[in-house]
Amino acid sequence: MTIESSSSSSTLEPLIYNVKLSSVGPGEMTRPDTIHEPTSIDLAMKLHYLKGVYYFKSHEAFASITIVQIKEAMFRWLCQFYVICGRFRRFSEDSGRPYLKCNDCGARLMEAECAKTIEEWLELLSDDDSLEKKLIFGQPIGPQIEYSPNVYLQCGGISLGLSWAHVLGDVHLASFFINTWGKIMAGHKPGSPPVLAQYTKEETPPGQKRTLNEPLSIKWVDPVGDQWVPSLTTKMESFSFHISATQLGRLQSKVSGSKKSDPVPPFESLCAIIWQCVAKFKTGTESNVVTIVKHDSCKKNKKFDNENQVISIVKTKCSVVESDIEELATLVMKGDIHEHEKLKNWVESEKGALDVIVYGVNLTFVSFEQAAFYELELKGQNPVHASYWVDGIGDGGAVFVLPTSKDDGKGRFVTITLPEKELIKVKHELKENVLQASE
Repeated sequence: MTIESSSSSSTLEPLIYNVKLSSVGPGEMTRPDTIHEPTSIDLAMKLHYLKGVYYFKSHEAFASITIVQIKEAMFRWLCQFYVICGRFRRFSEDSGRPYLKCNDCGARLMEAECAKTIEEWLELLSDDDSLEKKLIFGQPIGPQIEYSPNVYLQCGGISLGLSWAHVLGDVHLASFFINTWGKIMAGHKPGSPPVLAQYTKEETPPGQKRTLNEPLSIKWVDPVGDQWVPSLTTKMESFSFHISATQLGRLQSKVSGSKKSDPVPPFESLCAIIWQCVAKFKTGTESNVVTIVKHDSCKKNKKFDNENQVISIVKTKCSVVESDIEELATLVMKGDIHEHEKLKNWVESEKGALDVIVYGVNLTFVSFEQAAFYELELKGQNPVHASYWVDGIGDGGAVFVLPTSKDDGKGRFVTITLPEKELIKVKHELKENVLQASE
């Protein structure tokens, strides 16, 4: 855990102690002049940061592990993940497209202890979701990108926190990264490391003109230079809740309507319900377009990129509030417009020079359901709960749907991030008319 400068930090000081910060790099030197060139999809994600917290049942997960043991395992671990230990630079030619110089500068490690049990901490979270952000020490890239770490780890007490620059890869690569550390800590061989992505410049054939339509899934923001933080002014807040397998089954039955024999999947069911709920409190036509981000399960290779993400746009001309919930779910399942190639071509046409955001351009639904959060093991313990979200969300908001632990069955954990005024209303609507109705 970390203490941040905020109005609530004074209330956290008794909970957090023995805070120490250090850097850890690979135990072996990476081959000189090794570089990693992010793809155009990667650069579309460069202003976003993945944040994850893994909770353990007791302090035992870390109590008997010394910091020396942790760092010794990290030396071996980061030999496989040497890319994340690099620092960004810009090519001098072209438009200054960023690349990662694999120079073994390392990741940041925060050590800390907590005075609360897991039960006590989760009780605190039930009153204030924002406290969870205190469990992750992390800073955005910049303003001196050549010195900025891409990954931060925070361990000790009851949790393990991860801050991961999204430009490196998606949530599945991030969770693989953490799970590999657990295997090395247990003395196992970690398996094959991820491979470098191959950035290939898209050339327009001679005599042809590429037709480019701006993707609906991205939004230009004011130029950020070397401070990789989007210029967003709306105050965003988050609300998280758990849905049991029983509750989820009832919601699916409600959404499936005439399709009782072939029920709508959990993610699409939740998308339809929350989409309609959020639309009640949004003005204008902006609620008629949503972005869907899922994982392409057909792509098995682990690479340092975001190419396994499937980004789609769903549009309706009808009123979302007045639409039949089954029809909304059907729209989400179809994923009307796949934006992957369009997004890639658009960023490529600008040579990676312009700054964009993806999450929160429209209301964005993100499936983390297939991520292996609960495969992490420390001292024989798996997490009792794992929470993930993304920083740098636009005012359209985002909804993250996560798996729950194996002990919990087939429920889901949902985190909703919206503008503060909207979230208050949506939270009340969900509690009163959706969650209670499914009990």
